[in-house]
Amino acid sequence: MNIRTLIVSATIGSLCLSTPAFAQVDAEEVFKENDCHKCHHPTQAKKGPALAKIAAKYKEKKLDEKEAIKHMTAGQKVKLDDGTQEDHKIIDTKDVKVQTAVAKWMLNR
Repeated sequence: MNIRTLIVSATIGSLCLSTPAFAQVDAEEVFKENDCHKCHHPTQAKKGPALAKIAAKYKEKKLDEKEAIKHMTAGQKVKLDDGTQEDHKIIDTKDVKVQTAVAKWMLNR
């Protein structure tokens, strides 16, 4: 193998590894970046229900991450624990893989 082949191979290999398609989604980070944590805590009710309560509801009703994604992307009115209503914030990504990762992460709390 000559030096040119080695350099080209190394360059292609490093490009493949740095491509976002190969990167794993840090669902918890996306959750925080979208300020979901301001209303939802893993175990305690805040402005909205705890993730554990959401996960239990989805499990009881046999709903999956697709339903959670609909909720995160539709901006529908939600009833808060204090009885008021407001528009649910829409997650700031159109990437279905990221949305799915966040939904699965939330529903596994």
